[in-house]
Amino acid sequence: MKLSKRSAKFLKLCLFICLCGSIFYGFILMNKAQDLQDLTGYRRSYIQYPGKLQLEILPRNIVPAFVQRLKQVNTVSTKSILNQSKTVSETEVKNEMPIIRKPEHRNSLKTNFSVELLQLQTETGPPNYNVHAFYYPWYGSPEHDGQYLHWNHPYIRHWNKKEAQKWPNYTHMPPDDVGSNFYPLLGAYSSRDAEIIDYHMQMMKYARIGVIVVSWYPPGDADNQGREPDSVMPLLLAAASRYELKIAIHVEPYSGRNHVTMKKNLEYIIRKYGNHSAFYRTNYRDKKNLPLIYIYDSYLVESYDWASILTKNGKESIRNTELDCIFIGLLVEHMHRDHVFESGFDGFYTYFATNMFTYGSTWKNWPLLAQFAQSKGLLFIPSIGPGYIDTEVRPWNGGNTRKRLEGKYYNEAFSNALSIGPHMISITSFNEWHEGTQIEPAVNKKIKVRRYEDYGTKGPNFYLDLTKTWVNKMMQK
Repeated sequence: MKLSKRSAKFLKLCLFICLCGSIFYGFILMNKAQDLQDLTGYRRSYIQYPGKLQLEILPRNIVPAFVQRLKQVNTVSTKSILNQSKTVSETEVKNEMPIIRKPEHRNSLKTNFSVELLQLQTETGPPNYNVHAFYYPWYGSPEHDGQYLHWNHPYIRHWNKKEAQKWPNYTHMPPDDVGSNFYPLLGAYSSRDAEIIDYHMQMMKYARIGVIVVSWYPPGDADNQGREPDSVMPLLLAAASRYELKIAIHVEPYSGRNHVTMKKNLEYIIRKYGNHSAFYRTNYRDKKNLPLIYIYDSYLVESYDWASILTKNGKESIRNTELDCIFIGLLVEHMHRDHVFESGFDGFYTYFATNMFTYGSTWKNWPLLAQFAQSKGLLFIPSIGPGYIDTEVRPWNGGNTRKRLEGKYYNEAFSNALSIGPHMISITSFNEWHEGTQIEPAVNKKIKVRRYEDYGTKGPNFYLDLTKTWVNKMMQK
């Protein structure tokens, strides 16, 4: 009798230990499967009817524009992907966009994703060439660049030594830990991946964005985290032409930038890209079929130097020559109004997506800026964005965060921009992930050190849909 009691106690102890071990191991598996759960919490099926395509998705993961699923795919060339059988067109859905398979997407689970683009609502319609989006081709991955670029962004040190001491030295470790408060649907991708570029073009075409404004440095130059973006331009132009999109150049403050080097770089730009069908040209007042060039931090060059090339009577004027363009300078402070006009710029933009951060980015100042532009014959291109947060690269800058508020901030920005009746608007940004201004799809993701921000209950593609809604309103007006 004593032996059976001891045996019973021992058996209970063994069962208890097994139960605890199972629970512990289950938690480990749940942690590892977090990303999988975030991405695959839905089911779907295609049901073909005459002229219709139906999609079934669980309510909590409705994605109006793009639908992703976890699936093993073979790595294939860009050419073979673009020439594969037209799965969607076989449904005879008019104007349906083709399926594009996502290339290798390596996250902690080392799983490949297949991302399919579906047009679920009304026809997207043609792109609007008066809607511009700032685009950054500076990201890199080991598969295409030999290492991660920009995704591994370190914390930027504060200029004040006392303030800087409050924050640790830290460098992000992709692919799971990236230098952004959000995590991209496409993962820590390379900007040199032709398939990624093609997918980006489809996203912008869906949102009816017409012009992609590419961050640009001259050949052999780049920002201190990436590689020369000029080498990516041929890929961007080729992809843009497939979707009737246009590419404009956003000249960054490269080393040695002044009026002299700018003129030389204009010669290079026009000679190399000027005749491409996807290179953006437009009209404004008496200027016909000219390239439009954005110049970031234009105020760093004195107005009299700019005037030497940008005014008709300048010593080295490029006006009415093959180098002539529609030049758009950056207006940050109130005093930059005079700088823009005296320099000979054709217009100005405000870039920053942070309301109240600068004079130019403050929405309530836009009516006055519109009046100023009209009085001087200048083109005013207000810049709007979905929000701002950069605390994963500037941890000390939380005061400038602008929460997205489920799209409310973006709606207010668009509304304020359209209220002044602009000829064009610019969106900051399509994919500036460091500053959290992107409209590119982001996913819900959790890693050991933090949980990423996401786009809320509307899903990863919410800001593409919201952009399309506002562009449609612009077209109606």
